[in-house]
Amino acid sequence: MLYSILIYGAEALVDSLSDDEEEAILDRHRALQAQLTETGKLGPFARLMPTTAAVTIRAETGEPVVLDGPFAETKEQLLGLYLVDCASLEDAVEVAKQLPVDVGALEIRPVHFYGPGVLPQTPFEAAPYP
Repeated sequence: MLYSILIYGAEALVDSLSDDEEEAILDRHRALQAQLTETGKLGPFARLMPTTAAVTIRAETGEPVVLDGPFAETKEQLLGLYLVDCASLEDAVEVAKQLPVDVGALEIRPVHFYGPGVLPQTPFEAAPYP
């Protein structure tokens, strides 16, 4: 079964990390990605741009309205996600325990439906931060 591992953290905290601190966290992600690739459990994963790059679409008077920002009144934001193929929730928890949680929390949720889409299977160049 597929499980999503949603990575939450305070963007201000992430932004305050030194280059060395951020690289150490990314190294831990890379190590887990290599392990999950080797075992055939790694699905798509992504690091999201900051909420300042986000827009929200809401239905206002029946018509979609695009608003700047995520408009979530939270202390933590969704920073990224993994999809992993695990036999059980307990297995997904064990995978998630290997992720760095230095700046937030992880939420594990079973995936109800997964469509792989048509994007190429090769990494793409990330957009620059605004």
